Amino acid sequence: MLDLLIIKPGAQKKLYQELSETLSGLEPPLWAALLGAFIRGKGYEVRIIDSEIESESVIAAVTESQARLVAVVVSGTNPSASTMNMVGARTILHEIKKAAPDITTILVGLHPSALPERTLTEEPVDMVCEGEGFSTLLDLLSGIDCSDIKGLWYKEDERFVCNPRAELFDPNDLPMPAWDLLPMDKYRAHNWHCFGHINDRTPYGVIYTSLGCPFNCSFCCINAIFGKHKIRYRAPKKVAEEIDYLVNKHGVKNLKIIDEMFDLNERHVIEFCELIIERKYDLNIWAYARVDTINEKKLEKMKQAGINWLGIGFESGVKKIRDKVSKGRFDDDRMLKAARMMQDAGVCTGGNFIFGLPDDDFDTMRGTLDMAKEINCEYGNFYVTMAYPGSKLYEEAVTNGTKLPDTWLGYSQYGYETQPLPTKHLSDTEILQFRDNAFNEYHGSERYQNMVLDKFGQETLQHIRDMLKRKLRRRLLGD
Repeated sequence: MLDLLIIKPGAQKKLYQELSETLSGLEPPLWAALLGAFIRGKGYEVRIIDSEIESESVIAAVTESQARLVAVVVSGTNPSASTMNMVGARTILHEIKKAAPDITTILVGLHPSALPERTLTEEPVDMVCEGEGFSTLLDLLSGIDCSDIKGLWYKEDERFVCNPRAELFDPNDLPMPAWDLLPMDKYRAHNWHCFGHINDRTPYGVIYTSLGCPFNCSFCCINAIFGKHKIRYRAPKKVAEEIDYLVNKHGVKNLKIIDEMFDLNERHVIEFCELIIERKYDLNIWAYARVDTINEKKLEKMKQAGINWLGIGFESGVKKIRDKVSKGRFDDDRMLKAARMMQDAGVCTGGNFIFGLPDDDFDTMRGTLDMAKEINCEYGNFYVTMAYPGSKLYEEAVTNGTKLPDTWLGYSQYGYETQPLPTKHLSDTEILQFRDNAFNEYHGSERYQNMVLDKFGQETLQHIRDMLKRKLRRRLLGD
């Protein structure tokens, strides 16, 4: 009998529409692989199914294995990556209850941690984990009484039982993720990550060098799973050994560093990069960085290590809008300086910009788009503001009675049901319309396309032009 079956839910077609066919990335589920490795290391039999790739075998695996416990891991430590995946989680849980009603199920991940009581109330699941899940799953399998299991939410005699959170783990005490339990040859990098070699996106791997974030941006929810605002670092040597495995065992070249705050600690970054430089791997890595922490010294080492892309949260091109959401205390000149430093170092910029922050109006959103065009990042990630569960914006929206999406699909940035948070000055429809037009204006501009041609070549430029022909259907826009 299988002890633990871990399922990563999937609903790419609903969440990304036509983009799911070729443009969006297919990322290995890191949190599922971490949980699987941890539980397996304690002597239990574990299997992982990524239903995005193995959808036809999920229910068959549940019924055939008669697993003691099925954990549906709502993947995503990125703010926009968890809540929308509740769509696939709910579908899978319904199918499990129909096919194997006696099997115990539990939901794990960022979204269930942000809304444990609501999740237990609304979803067809037996239990919910608030927190990382390592000790919670282990204690469940060990037969410990539910009342003594930290991080566990469940029902007893029609009442909710809420146990205290489990203590956070030292990442250095966690094993290497169980990549051997996943179809690593099926994953692909984001299209922009492979500009210049656009048809070479597989295989694709993810690693982490730290967990959590010490900051408290009001639009962000990543710390809901951790319960506090702090960062925990892994020893660079352990990370390098994991990269050795991914390169030598799975042939990974395209790699994502999943940390929200990768470049925060200079000593950590330099030590990690030097270990990768020593190995002389031909890697294509991307990671996140901050406008106010990036510098020339780190950039030089990153580029030598194969970090060719950095995702930078510019968020807004208007300082007063940034200040209201606690997004750093940098001015516009610092934004431009960060972009120029990256360009001088040969590191590409994936610029993240958000339209519809609480004090935005048409003029400030135009200011953000104008700033994006002035920076001229190698790729522009344009988002609408969402009040993601676990964020301050969500708490404020609930308190103020602000209309939120009717379904979890509404939290998808690229879905048909996408529903932004309205501002004091703009409706959800106005914000979404501006965002979609801004994306096309930015990537369709002559200056941007000339830069793409010079830097990446004709094939990538044609890819951009083909991408712009794909129009997202939006319910709010009457499509």
